[in-house]
Amino acid sequence: MPATVIIGGQWGDEGKGRVVDFFARSCSVIARYSAGSNAGHTIVNELGKFGLHLVPAGIFHPETTCVVGNGVVVNPQALIEELEMLSSRGVDTSRVRVSDRAHVVMPWHLAIDDLDEKMRGEHAIGTTGTGTGPAFTDKTGRLGVRMIDLVQPESLEALLSFVLPYKNRVITELYGGEPLDYDQIRDEYREYGRQLRPFVTDTARLLQEAHDRGEQILLEGAQGTLLDLDNGTYPYVTSSVPSSMSGGACLGVGLGPTAVSRVVGVYKAYQTRVGDGPFPTELFGEEAAALRDHGIDQGTGEYGTTTGRPRRCGWFDGVLARQTAKLNGVNSIALTRLDVLAQFESVQVCVGYELDGERIDSLPASLQDANSVRPVYEVLPGWQQEVSDVRHFPDLPLEARRFVRRIEELVDAPVDMISVGPEREQAIVTRDIFGVPL
Repeated sequence: MPATVIIGGQWGDEGKGRVVDFFARSCSVIARYSAGSNAGHTIVNELGKFGLHLVPAGIFHPETTCVVGNGVVVNPQALIEELEMLSSRGVDTSRVRVSDRAHVVMPWHLAIDDLDEKMRGEHAIGTTGTGTGPAFTDKTGRLGVRMIDLVQPESLEALLSFVLPYKNRVITELYGGEPLDYDQIRDEYREYGRQLRPFVTDTARLLQEAHDRGEQILLEGAQGTLLDLDNGTYPYVTSSVPSSMSGGACLGVGLGPTAVSRVVGVYKAYQTRVGDGPFPTELFGEEAAALRDHGIDQGTGEYGTTTGRPRRCGWFDGVLARQTAKLNGVNSIALTRLDVLAQFESVQVCVGYELDGERIDSLPASLQDANSVRPVYEVLPGWQQEVSDVRHFPDLPLEARRFVRRIEELVDAPVDMISVGPEREQAIVTRDIFGVPL
């Protein structure tokens, strides 16, 4: 059975976890393929509200195997705490599996993440401080510690004896920081390895065998395409290689590219971004606050799951949406948070840019030009009607239906799911992408 990839089509925070949780009922394996604990998924279901950072969002379906793939960098303390949190709230975590080839976030990654941001000063990237970027740097630089090393004490000690003195020189001589203690790290991470050993396995083989059996596999992306290292708004991007491009899903879990036949792009009905970088449709003042604070009393406002930072908000950018759809091969759209727009008399959609008086249809690679483009808007009538209880597309207000159809035209892909609220069942399915009754 061909695998399905779910990717973020914007700057992250599109609601991928909510979409994965909804469709997980139709799948036997959910595999996270990128990023680290710098990413976060918020899930609301019958058990309450959950913030996940490493465990795949399919964990709430007891028959589903949840895989943390080799493309993820794992903070072992964060993973253990997340597993313990889920277990304490009645969620079965026995079917979580972690790739033995996934890289580990070590204490020097956390230290360097903080020290490097301070050294950059006004040019700081605005990282989450989770050590994810430095962990990916070491992965590329062949200085990484992998999960297989974490669960084998002899291998862990051998790596520590070489890497830690190297990193301590970087921390003290380059950044002026305090050196890290060998014995403390050895003992702490040896214990992490002991606790995580039952979960660590060859997950690539697990997925390959599930694919050979014809099982439904869902590959869960983290963050968003516009944060991709190669195709995002560089340098204000993440360090994953790549972070969310559907082509990277296969690399991140150990499946061949022919295993994937469907790519679901998740897009908010508007746009958000955390941290610095270009944002052509960004809003300020009352309109931005209205988007950001909608649902804040229920804990669903636009504030980061990982950092709690307020998100920058703006109108839907059809230019960037089409760009990310083409980059990922999106052939199905999940449109989230349509209910948030019900408060506006009219809504705007960006259909192009102007730069130096000329019309352009893509975001320039130049950071200076990307910050200078002016969005060209199309104004659509609002519906000003609550839609959170709607479950069938024809029951949406006419103006809301027209908005959805315009999104389809701009992105050049069908909208197969519409989220009208944070809870699992607050969704409209216009086409069953798995062929399984929902």
